[in-house]
Amino acid sequence: MARNIRRRRLAAAVGAVFAAVLVPAAPAQARPAADGHAATQSALNAFQVETGLGAGVYAGGGTGSWNLTTGTGLANANRPVQPTDHFRAGSQTKTFTAAVVMQLVDEGKVSLDAPIERYLPGVVGGNGYDGNVITVRHLLQHTSGIPESLVNVPQQSTYTLAELVRQGLAHPPAAAPGTTVIYSNANYQILGMLIERITRVQVGEAITIRIIGPLGLNRTYFPVAGARALPDPYVHGYRVLRLGPTVFWTDVTSDFEPSLLSSAGAVVSTEQDLTTFYQALVGGKVVSQASLAEMSKMWEVGQGPGTGVGLGLQAGPLPCGGLALGHNGIVNGYMSLTVVTADGRHASVMTNSGAFNSQASAIKKMYKVADAALCETS
Repeated sequence: MARNIRRRRLAAAVGAVFAAVLVPAAPAQARPAADGHAATQSALNAFQVETGLGAGVYAGGGTGSWNLTTGTGLANANRPVQPTDHFRAGSQTKTFTAAVVMQLVDEGKVSLDAPIERYLPGVVGGNGYDGNVITVRHLLQHTSGIPESLVNVPQQSTYTLAELVRQGLAHPPAAAPGTTVIYSNANYQILGMLIERITRVQVGEAITIRIIGPLGLNRTYFPVAGARALPDPYVHGYRVLRLGPTVFWTDVTSDFEPSLLSSAGAVVSTEQDLTTFYQALVGGKVVSQASLAEMSKMWEVGQGPGTGVGLGLQAGPLPCGGLALGHNGIVNGYMSLTVVTADGRHASVMTNSGAFNSQASAIKKMYKVADAALCETS
């Protein structure tokens, strides 16, 4: 997919402290390709070498699905990543949040081009910000000018959305609203507050009632503050320490505090469930066609018409032709991506570490897995 998009994708990685016990890694074994998917398996193997102990992809077309794995989802064990294993989806959460906002637009409760001040009086203001200028659309498309703020934030505490938003707005604007894309979790935390103000329930509950429940995403949930463990079956998330030729993996599965990202990155899901969600969204089963069209209007990043950053969706061209829509996520211990096409092709990729030598290289290799899977399915 688009090189420029890859470079800009989701700088949402959040740091965590190394645990006291470091586990030396057992050699991760690359698996041979299944029939017809040699390019995808090769790309997956390369992605796993760059990132984590294990990696998996769940992909297919309108008539069926298949999955490939490499490495392991548990250190010192032969535990291949499965498409029904839980993991932290990170910023794929943003698409869930955006879908709820667009449902509120469909219901006439929110206007895309209305100022956020209309719905959250006094919340976005001061320090160079004006809630009468920043619109709901700006927040959805990361064109509000609010910079990323989650850097070296302690994970020992729990957080409210209001606290996260205040922290985000403590940093002065990086650009004027509507002038450029600047990826920021604060945008989607403000949208979480918007959802709570309009629906009068917590954002996680709103996402559950409106998206997770109706779509039957039985292995997907929005964890409450303080709920750091993952349910079985799950892929263990790791960070890495390299001492010369020796690699030590630290299990950080339960170190991440979900309220630190909330509506910007808290969702726990699986490759299968994420595929179901994006297929339903792009298939017109979650929001109206008019709202889906708005979500699919892309802020161009130099890769041709239709590609770029939309409203909770991102798009990029495939090497075999056509566009893929979806989102990715980088969060403590995990890196993932789900993309779908209008003709029913799909690919959900994940690895159980953010332990890449180069984030840009790791993201590029993740997209190569998705590109290969979608093109081998076409």
